[in-house]
Amino acid sequence: MTVSLEQLRRCHVAVDLGAARTRVYVKGAGLVVDEPSVAAVNTRTGALIAVGTFAERMTGRTPDYIRVVRPVSGGTVVDIEMAQRMLRHLLGEKLRRALRRKPRLRAAACTPHDADPLAQRAAVETLVGLGARRVELVDTLIAAAVGCGLPVEQPTATMIMVCGAAATQVAVLSLGSIVTAVRIPVGGEAIDHAVVQHLRHAHELMLPSQAVRPLQLALHGAGITGDGPASTLIHGRDVATGLARSVHVDTAAVRDAIHTPLTAVLDGIGKVLRDCPPDLVADLTDRGIMMVGGSALLPGLDQMLRDATGMPVAIAERPDVCAVLGLGAMLEGKIAPMVLNPLAE
Repeated sequence: MTVSLEQLRRCHVAVDLGAARTRVYVKGAGLVVDEPSVAAVNTRTGALIAVGTFAERMTGRTPDYIRVVRPVSGGTVVDIEMAQRMLRHLLGEKLRRALRRKPRLRAAACTPHDADPLAQRAAVETLVGLGARRVELVDTLIAAAVGCGLPVEQPTATMIMVCGAAATQVAVLSLGSIVTAVRIPVGGEAIDHAVVQHLRHAHELMLPSQAVRPLQLALHGAGITGDGPASTLIHGRDVATGLARSVHVDTAAVRDAIHTPLTAVLDGIGKVLRDCPPDLVADLTDRGIMMVGGSALLPGLDQMLRDATGMPVAIAERPDVCAVLGLGAMLEGKIAPMVLNPLAE
């Protein structure tokens, strides 16, 4: 792991700053914040109007003087000041006051695999601005594996796939460390974009940004498999006239549009397996792949991976919060490291 479990046990709060949602775990209190990573700002006064769910609902529906921003992109903080303001409002005055009473507040944060030093520094600066005296960084892959109950400390292979909004991370873990991993810049947002582009080119229909995920849920019976209704009714705006229009969309064509970005994910899984030692690959034949992250709930994605890899594929019980719950388990001291005693000579 990036830091020792002993250092993590001294932390008081854990933060998972994701491209889609921000989650905060407080030691002894559990998960206290689970809100979209969105803020709405008045550009005339600089005042923060809304954060979280309410700010997300304002996307695409604001006048000129209100701007909806996302201070986190691809799991990396791109606007430190706005991320700090967003976190302050999400935590609330009561919780901030309780954290300020800690004489030496320590925090832990998730970082994407192979995050560059600038991205790590941005995560540290964000939490230092909230009063943390020390910030420990943990790889998202390890935190998510712990959060979904995988035996990461054992000398056996465990394969995890973190399906995020901006990227997908795949890794094989053993003895508490990453054996081989890859980060693919394809996530839930890329899948949403593929659906929007398909509707624009095939039906000359502009779909609102917030209507893509409900569309995928409407296709839940079909998902990206061949079952379910042959078509579904979609409401949007005509590209040429700008008027509201409804069209019947062929679900098979939507499945093809979704498959295109997912081929990069399959290539990444193949690369991880090729770089992995044969003994660990043999373990994965029985254990398979554990999927976590909000995009893991995309209907039919698990079956697609089963067909492509021939391995068992399972979705975690609470895939969207596995990473922050894994950090919380480390903070609470629920994870015991495997002790390797040197042989006496």
